[in-house]
Formats: sequence, C-alpha cells, structure tokens
Amino acid sequence: MGLIARQAEAAGIPTLSMTSAFDITRAVNPPRAAFLDYPLGHTTGKPGDAALQRQILLEALDAFTSLRQPGQIKTLPFRWDDNGSWKVTGAGRDDRQERFDTPQYQCDEDRLKAERAVSQGCAVCGLHAV
Repeated sequence: MGLIARQAEAAGIPTLSMTSAFDITRAVNPPRAAFLDYPLGHTTGKPGDAALQRQILLEALDAFTSLRQPGQIKTLPFRWDDNGSWKVTGAGRDDRQERFDTPQYQCDEDRLKAERAVSQGCAVCGLHAV
C-alpha cells in the first residue's frame, strides 16, 4: 500500500493508510498512517459498533493535519480490551513469522530482479542504491 499511496500523493491526492500492523506499516513507509492496536481485519473498529467506528475514523482523519513529516504513523488511543489479552487468546493473535529489516526472497530469481531494480533507482520514490 505504501507504493500506491506514494503514487497517489505524487499526483496530488492526499492518502491515509489505516493499519493494525505497526511493523509492516513502518517497513512499507506510506506517506502517513493511523495505527489502531486492534486485531487484524478490524482496522476501523469493532463490528456493529457504529459510534466507536465513527470515533476511530474521526481521530484517524486528524492525521491529515497533525502529521507533518512523510512516513509518520499516528497511534490511535483506542483499545480492543483492557489488558491486551486478545493478542494471546483471541482471534486477533498475531502468529506470523518474524519480520526482518532486510528483504527476504522466496528464490534467487526474485532477489536478482529486486537488486537490478534498486540499482536502477525507484521511479516511485526516487531512491537509488547506496
């Protein structure tokens, strides 16, 4: 989503990424994001709770005025439960593999393609290989 958001921003369309996966969002680095510490799939609130969903969206939309630097992530103040037990016992348990700061490739061909692309520079963000 970060690449798509940066393209939209380059075309003059402001974007806001809603996320429940802070580490992934930081790695993808969208222009601006709002993080909600809720189970994956519940990025705008609990099902059936329209009042809470409205509060979450209004707080998230504030990111358009409160975030000043590209890549900033606003952490929303809402909590799924009082003690975070959903992270261990609930449907929102995050049991994905560990995330790394370096790229992980499924095969050597993917790695080579990525290295070639980086060496040529990124058309989206303008970054070049170091």
